[in-house]
Amino acid sequence: MSAARILVSVSPGEVRVALLRGDRLDEAWVERPARPDGVGDLQQARVTALAPAMAGAFLALAGGETGFLPESEAGPVRQPIGKSVSEGQVLVVRVTRASQGGKGARVSAKVAPEARASLALPPGHAPALLARGPEAALRLARAVPEAMLLTDGAAVAARLRGLLGAGRVGFSPKPVFEEALEAEFDLLAGPEVPLDGGGRLLVHPTPALVAIDVDAAAAAGVADPEAQRRVNEAAVLAAARQLRLRQLAGPILLDLAGMTAKRRAALAEPLARALAPDHLARLLGLGPLGLFEILRQRVHPPLHEVLAGPLTPGLAALRQAVREAAAAPGRRLALRAAPAVLAALEGLDGALAEAAEALGQPLALRPEPGLGWGDWQLEETGDGR
Repeated sequence: MSAARILVSVSPGEVRVALLRGDRLDEAWVERPARPDGVGDLQQARVTALAPAMAGAFLALAGGETGFLPESEAGPVRQPIGKSVSEGQVLVVRVTRASQGGKGARVSAKVAPEARASLALPPGHAPALLARGPEAALRLARAVPEAMLLTDGAAVAARLRGLLGAGRVGFSPKPVFEEALEAEFDLLAGPEVPLDGGGRLLVHPTPALVAIDVDAAAAAGVADPEAQRRVNEAAVLAAARQLRLRQLAGPILLDLAGMTAKRRAALAEPLARALAPDHLARLLGLGPLGLFEILRQRVHPPLHEVLAGPLTPGLAALRQAVREAAAAPGRRLALRAAPAVLAALEGLDGALAEAAEALGQPLALRPEPGLGWGDWQLEETGDGR
């Protein structure tokens, strides 16, 4: 197997992490440190309501968030929720699934006794955050211990060296994401995935499920059934990879291009093999409508939720501004963008301050109501505004 590498790209307000095996992107993560997803956090929470019909209880978490405690996670032995906890009770819990899809976080009260004893606060302090869960770079480093890690963030390098050892973490004064990797991360935000040899996947997440359609393109009108088979073979491999890269979860339906039910069934084994390395995913089979049914456990928010809204183009603009300033120090830059984009940047704690530190001066913000979210412009200004 090709050597594994972890690249950590740090820019104002955002950290992007890539696990590469050779030159192939194997995992992709986008994090906003000021708004962590909370997975792995230890919290002191208060039970606000029992929900026997849902086999669990609702908890008040730090920051005004609401969590759900399944009765299977309320104690060492599963029993009706009312026998495990009571309203008003204060618990130390770990977040096991982030808020996503309009639903609150899921938590577990199965916390090591030593952690519960050493971190717990007096009951009057609930709800409260006790300890943050590990960020993506640290999770990947622990999951792939043979991988070396390289980052362009000096503070991130120093912190990870303290956790992983100086010999495993390198620092680069230049951006660690090359152009091809930048382009692949950009692709993860969109619905289309080109397939090797032609055709494409169309990824359509909904609140209830994720639908993935295979568009055979030119092969759709070819009489040769082997042409469609080759497209669909490439599609099942690509679909399994995209589930992992995009953190897609819940019920997932994969609709192949053409082919009889019998020929589709022949691709069940290749699809199962492609899914096998992903411990969160499981192939349920080929349904009566001829669609492959996959179930993937929800843990972290899917990338389409992380990257939704005007903040993503705003952070891309800050990233570009820092790179331009590094190439030509001393330039005064202004960002001309839609008001929603600028407001999103102003609402993300620390992002503009980090940009100003990297630029050596504040970035001037110029609202332009006529621009779309992705149509921002960087321009040089001599007045510092």
